Amino acid sequence: MMTAKKLYIKTYGCQMNVYDSERMAEAMGGEGYVTTDSPNDADMILLNTCHIREKAAEKVYSELGRYKGLKADKPELKIGVAGCVAQAEGAEIMRRQPMVDLVVGPQSYHKLPQLTARTHNGAKALDTDFPEEDKFEHLKGRPKAKRGPTAFLTVQEGCDKFCAFCVVPYTRGAEVSRPAERVVREAQDLVERGVREITLLGQNVNAYHGHDRGLAGLIRELSKIDELKRIRFTTSHPNDMDDDLIAAHGECEKLMPYLHLPVQAGSDKILKRMNRQHTAEEYLKLIERLRAARPDLHMSGDFIVGFPEETEEDFQATMDLVTAVEYGSAFSFKYSERPGTPAAERPQVPEDEKDDRLQRLQALLVKQQRALQDAMVGRDVHVLFEKSGRLPGQMVGKSEYLHAVHVQAEGISAGDLRAVRIESSGPNSLKGVLLPS
Repeated sequence: MMTAKKLYIKTYGCQMNVYDSERMAEAMGGEGYVTTDSPNDADMILLNTCHIREKAAEKVYSELGRYKGLKADKPELKIGVAGCVAQAEGAEIMRRQPMVDLVVGPQSYHKLPQLTARTHNGAKALDTDFPEEDKFEHLKGRPKAKRGPTAFLTVQEGCDKFCAFCVVPYTRGAEVSRPAERVVREAQDLVERGVREITLLGQNVNAYHGHDRGLAGLIRELSKIDELKRIRFTTSHPNDMDDDLIAAHGECEKLMPYLHLPVQAGSDKILKRMNRQHTAEEYLKLIERLRAARPDLHMSGDFIVGFPEETEEDFQATMDLVTAVEYGSAFSFKYSERPGTPAAERPQVPEDEKDDRLQRLQALLVKQQRALQDAMVGRDVHVLFEKSGRLPGQMVGKSEYLHAVHVQAEGISAGDLRAVRIESSGPNSLKGVLLPS
């Protein structure tokens, strides 16, 4: 009996990369590979990379350096780099790290088996094209193994917005959407395997056009799947939040009251320099409309501080916007240059000013997050349980607002959706008791 080959995948970045890594594992599973949690016993190592964070490429090269000893001890070990750094760096990766056998961009990873086959005689394999075919249709079907209660499902890729700080249009390409019938088919398959909550993914997911009514139409179709209890989506752009999608937040019971809607800054001057194509007032009016449709909606956002030419007055405009919205959660970062993007060529804000502004912004965001979380005490929520907690008899799940909730109770299984009364609020989670079913 032939021993299965082992595949180690390290995933960087966003939920879309998590989804992509799952699909890469499935593609290689058809070639006899099984996944392993350790690179030390792997026959193939894949780094699925992200180019969004600061010094992303250098972190990948540093990680590759750690595998030199493994490659020296095991010459037949295959090492590959996938994802957005692979797309941006291309052959440069192989030049700087000759031990790398293959480099594949995020739109070509369905070709992993063929690329791997090319490396068996010592050749190198590189594919960073933007092929016209649907990579999802070329991948082997998901194995029918039992799944956990939550799953990601990519429905849209790429971006046409060309924000001045962002590399996504260059690494992921133009906006493309998967046909609704294919998304629904994959969702049904996931539900048959135990999934109860699906998060729809896209670099600009609300620009989805694979249904004649856009993302709202897709959500309404998915809502018809009986055993699918919850639907979420991320990440959105304010300019693509159309009337039908706003209405869906109030009309679709399965669409959860949590929305990640990045604004990046509160200064109109900075928003214009970022090429966001909306104003702070337009963003705030959009939030008002969303909360009119769903009054209990919890907002999440992204913020960049220290964007080129940002003044203290510009930064205070961001603080004012955050105060007005009251975010349930948010992600905030210091601006860092991305070669090839327009903002990288502009006058930069000193690092100490960036640091100071980031600390002040994060303090405000943490205060808001904690206040909204504390306000949940005494309320009844519905929790989709996902796993056992650290204590005996404890289960952990997520509320409709994406809060982690701990419950001490017997007889709960992963995948159960139960009503819970919140009793206390901790630093990063809530604690509650089950209500009678």
